[in-house]
Amino acid sequence: MTLLLLEALGALLIFVFIVWWTMFSGRKNGELPPEDEDEPKR
Repeated sequence: MTLLLLEALGALLIFVFIVWWTMFSGRKNGELPPEDEDEPKR
């Protein structure tokens, strides 16, 4: 029973780490500003 709980805890920690990694590993200065639709594209 203890082994099952340890495996479930390990899987939960891996899941939380993956979610954290995908949320906070973006660009260093944040997202690019949105392009204005009025300006012509270059």
